Amino acid sequence: MALELPGLDAVPVRPVALQGFLPEELSALCRACGQAAFRGKQLWQWLQQRGARGWGEMTNIPKVLAAALEAAGCTASPLEVAAASGETEGGTRKLLGRLVDGECVETVVLPSKGRQLTVCVSTEVGCKMGCAFCASGKGGFARRLSAGEIVAQVGAAGREAGLRPDHVVFMGMGEPFDNYDEVLRAVRVLNHPEGLGIGARKLTLSTSGVVPGIRRLAEEGLQVELSVSLHAADPETRRRLMPVERKWPMAELLAACAAYTRKTKRIVTFEYTLIRGVNDRSQDVAALAEKLRLFPCRVNLIPLSPVAEFDGEAPPPERCEAFLDSLARRGIPGTLRRSRGKGVDAACGQLRRRFAAKAEKEFDGKDRISENQT
Repeated sequence: MALELPGLDAVPVRPVALQGFLPEELSALCRACGQAAFRGKQLWQWLQQRGARGWGEMTNIPKVLAAALEAAGCTASPLEVAAASGETEGGTRKLLGRLVDGECVETVVLPSKGRQLTVCVSTEVGCKMGCAFCASGKGGFARRLSAGEIVAQVGAAGREAGLRPDHVVFMGMGEPFDNYDEVLRAVRVLNHPEGLGIGARKLTLSTSGVVPGIRRLAEEGLQVELSVSLHAADPETRRRLMPVERKWPMAELLAACAAYTRKTKRIVTFEYTLIRGVNDRSQDVAALAEKLRLFPCRVNLIPLSPVAEFDGEAPPPERCEAFLDSLARRGIPGTLRRSRGKGVDAACGQLRRRFAAKAEKEFDGKDRISENQT
């Protein structure tokens, strides 16, 4: 069946997650499958309000509709939790979600006081950006995620924590603006008042500095939060840490951020990973403040999480505090992130890579057993 709907090709490469459809699109999909339009609203309620993981939980959805949707290339079960690490009782946990094609992505569950739940989602399997200190790209880039696969991570995190998600940050594996259309679709689904209804200001999009994405977002009319990874105060250091600097230089990036702030009246947050002896010196803080003083913004300082392939370490706590204080004295507001990822494979991509290595080892072992038996 060929259906002309967003995200659904005539011959899909893999099943399309229904979690990425808006209510009116689900109604159109049901009509195209020969069913009444109201079935779309029922599907939406099961997927977005009740967090159903498959057809078996949808007690009022006819089997004939489920079969027609499956035949059309749709799925209600785009992700299953394959592994988890971290605390088990109300603390930070990292989930590894296996997708229908066997690829895996990471999602971080961050409960906080007052029964609030922040979910950090991935937008791609792996990452193309190649930042020196990030584990996401070390395992290679496989593909972009669909909006439904992104939204499904939020549902999985809510089930894991036993809480309704009320904040979502697009800061997991992948570059959100390399997958702009699907990420924006996920934002609109999560923000929809008849679904989870997560407020726009509780949705944070992060980018390594993809300037066209920042410019596009400025025109969307959304009050989402924007977070930009900077990680250095001078172009040369940033180029060594972040290859994206070669394509969209710092001067162009900061100009786009200033224009974004003027257009949206929203303050940009700059992410700055502190690396001992690389970007944590007094000249670094002075240069950073000089670059950022021209428009309203804030800085989120992050002590480096260890990555095996990167020869660097976090500064001592007192140096991190001094960097923050020095920024404040220069008129730049900031925060110092206290890591909640200890013991959960803190850097993005680490749990995925560990799981993949384990699976490969087990597969090799089975091969050797088979060869010995023959």
